[in-house]
Amino acid sequence: MAHNLDPQQLSDEPCCESKVERKSHHSEEVKKNLVTRLNRVEGQIRGIKRLIENDTYCDDVITQISATQAALNSVAKILLEGHMKNCVVERIQEGDTEVLDEFLITIQKLMKK
Repeated sequence: MAHNLDPQQLSDEPCCESKVERKSHHSEEVKKNLVTRLNRVEGQIRGIKRLIENDTYCDDVITQISATQAALNSVAKILLEGHMKNCVVERIQEGDTEVLDEFLITIQKLMKK
């Protein structure tokens, strides 16, 4: 039975979680790739902070922010692909079509950025 979900209802729920706790199904290789990318983003954020502390020219800071956003988008794309191929497919196979509403809301959240 599908329900129309309000984006507010899902805003605090982690990936693949609904009434029953769900977990992602990422391989160790994918997890390592994601962690490596996030470590790089973390370093970029620290670098942006230093640029601001050192009164770096605004355009240079904005360029670094843009690069960091692109890196985060890359992580999101990898997660989205895995979510679609694993979590969403699995839940549909279980007869849970509510996951489609969740997925559409997730896409809407990503497209706002």
